[in-house]
Amino acid sequence: MSDQDQAVTDPTDPDLESREDGEATESTEPTEAGDSAGTTDSTDSAEETDAPSRTERLENEGDIAADYLEELLDIADLDGDLDMDVDGDRASVSIVGAELQQLVGRDGEVLDALQELTRLAVYRETGERSRLMLDISGYRAGKREELVALAERTVATVKDTGESVSLEPMSPFERKVVHDAVAAGGLSSESEGVEPQRYVVVLPQ
Repeated sequence: MSDQDQAVTDPTDPDLESREDGEATESTEPTEAGDSAGTTDSTDSAEETDAPSRTERLENEGDIAADYLEELLDIADLDGDLDMDVDGDRASVSIVGAELQQLVGRDGEVLDALQELTRLAVYRETGERSRLMLDISGYRAGKREELVALAERTVATVKDTGESVSLEPMSPFERKVVHDAVAAGGLSSESEGVEPQRYVVVLPQ
């Protein structure tokens, strides 16, 4: 694959899902050699019936993450309220508190690290990779609003001039927000460069 990502409208674009939030692609478990075609239908039906729904699975991820984060807050002697939710196809956990800026860090670096640790805690309990999103003191929510506004201004500029515009280097989370906002504005975008200097280019029609 080339260094340049595909356009945001392509569902296989790594900036859209997997690469942008650090999730590795899950592999399909191989079928055991002893399975036979005549017995799989009833077995599969029973497994599907017993399997938890996607919402239940994501709610369980949120519960596991909350337990892990509560222990972390206790160890750090920090006060914070936890809010759990299901946001689309991922679990979402927010920590709200007045003295939590140290858990966000410069440009959200500490927050990103804590998110990865929380996902690992979920993986340890469930055996499945998690795309859980962690926010602390509304940092990601505020950042999302700023990036959406930036993307909207950039879309307007590109439409007026007919020329592409390159933005400043961003984190995977930030690029994902910009890609989505550009697509909502009717244009396409792509990521170029190499981490940590990877950036978004907004393209004219």
